[in-house]
Amino acid sequence: MSFFRGIHHIAIICGDYSRSKQFYTQVLGFEVIRETYRAERQSYKLDLRLGDGTQIELFSFPDPPLRPSRPEAQGLRHLALTVDDLDATIQHLHHHQITTEAIRVDELTGKRFTFFPDPDRLPIELYER
Repeated sequence: MSFFRGIHHIAIICGDYSRSKQFYTQVLGFEVIRETYRAERQSYKLDLRLGDGTQIELFSFPDPPLRPSRPEAQGLRHLALTVDDLDATIQHLHHHQITTEAIRVDELTGKRFTFFPDPDRLPIELYER
């Protein structure tokens, strides 16, 4: 028996809040739930919603340390987003001057996928349904 119903949110700490906010809302089109400035932490917290209800918490902190973010680095590997049309999504990203990797095929499912970086080089996967 599982007690878990799904993923509620994914937290991301960004290096440049304005740039990341624009990327996740204007380029990727995530819906803003709320934006909060926490003066005691000198930190913004932007709550975003994806189409299925999953949320992303986008944080800013003064001088956050860098972290390896390559897909093969130890720790959280990457953020994967489901898309209906991989080609159209890639075309949209290219229109915004975002480079994507070559399309690959998942050898276990036969589904197509690719990767692209967010403004802080966090690897994001697009996985076609």
